[in-house]
Amino acid sequence: MSKTIETLKLGSPSPGTTRELKVHRYGIPGAGKKAYFQAALHSDEYPGLLVANHLIALLDAADDKGDITGEIVVVPVANPVGLGQQLLGQHVGRNEFSGGGNFNRSWPDLSDAVFERVEARLGPDDSENVALIRRALVEEVAAMEVKTEFDGLRKALLGLSISADMVFDLHCDNEALMHLYTSARHRDLAVELACDIAAPVALLEMDPGGAPFDEANSGVWWKLREKAGDEFPISTACFAVTVELRGRNDVYDELAHVDAAGLFRFLQRRGVIAGDPGVLPESQGEPTPLEGTDVIRSPGAGVLAYHKHLGDWVQAGETVAELIDLMADDPKQARTPITSKASGLFFARMNEKLVRQGAEICKVAGKEPLEHRKAGGLLES
Repeated sequence: MSKTIETLKLGSPSPGTTRELKVHRYGIPGAGKKAYFQAALHSDEYPGLLVANHLIALLDAADDKGDITGEIVVVPVANPVGLGQQLLGQHVGRNEFSGGGNFNRSWPDLSDAVFERVEARLGPDDSENVALIRRALVEEVAAMEVKTEFDGLRKALLGLSISADMVFDLHCDNEALMHLYTSARHRDLAVELACDIAAPVALLEMDPGGAPFDEANSGVWWKLREKAGDEFPISTACFAVTVELRGRNDVYDELAHVDAAGLFRFLQRRGVIAGDPGVLPESQGEPTPLEGTDVIRSPGAGVLAYHKHLGDWVQAGETVAELIDLMADDPKQARTPITSKASGLFFARMNEKLVRQGAEICKVAGKEPLEHRKAGGLLES
C-alpha cells in the first residue's frame, strides 16, 4: 500500500479556532503522471463531497491491489473556510465573508514570476523544460505571501495541485445536466472525459477570464509557451478541468458512485491506475464553445414559469420561460416571454422561481459564438 493521509493546518481565523485540509495521497511522487482532485471549492456545492468519498473508496481498493501506477492527490473538502459560513441558518459558501470575493475567482497568475525563474535555463528538450517549470511553479507557490485566511487556503491548495498533469475541480450548478469546462487546447482529453462521466455538455474556451482555479493550474503553461515563443518548446502540460456534477440537490450514493467510477476509468486510460477501463462510452454530445453559451437573465422581477426542461433542445428565439408580473392588474397581460439567443441544449437553470431583475436563470449551450458574449467573462457576461 502506498497511501498516506496528511493534515494541513490553516491559519487561525480567530482565537480558539482552527481549520485544516485533509489530503489523501496515493502512489510515489515523480513515478508517473500526477492527478489532483478537490471537492467543493464553492463550499455550498455538495455533490463533489460525496463523489470524493466514493472516489477515495475506489482508490483505496486499487492501492490495496498495487494498481496505483502514478501519483494521485485527493482533497475531499477543499474549502473549510466557506463550510463555516452560516447566515441565519443558511449555508453561504460561494463568496468569502471577509471580503475575499468568489472562492473560485482571482487565483494568481504565476506565469510572469515563473518565466523570470526559468528563462535563462530553458533549452531545446520539451520534457526537461516541463520538469524545470514544474520545479519553479512549486517554488513560486511556496514563496506566496499569506496575509489572510483566504490567502492561506489558496496557497495550500495550489501547493498540492500546481505540479499535477491533471487537475479536477469538482463543482455543481443549481439545477443542471452533468457538464464540464476546460481549455480548447485540451479538446481531445475533454471529449474523452465527457464520455467517461456521461457529460452531454463540454464547454471549451481559449481565455475564460475571471482567473478560476483550473486556469491557475493550466493557463500558466500556454502563457509560458507564448512568452518563450518559437525558441524553446513548452507543452501545455496540465489538463485542468472544472467538472459540474449536475445540480446542488443531486447528492445521492447512486450518482456519486457512477461519477467516481467514471473519473477512475479516465485515470486508467491516462495510465495513472492499472487495469482495463473498458471501451470508451459513446459520446453524449459534441463539445461547444464557451462563448456559444447563452446565459439567460430575467428582464424583470417576478415568478418564473419554465417552458423547457433540462436536456431539451432549444432553437434561437424560442421561449424557454415566462416571467409573471405579480403586480399586474390583468393576469392575462402579466406574462413576458424569455427567449434564447442560442440554438442548443438547455442544460442548466436556477431552482429559485421568484427572481430579481437581471438574475441569471438558465443556460443554453450553442455551437456558434454569440455576438453579445464578452470574451474573458466566463459565463458572467
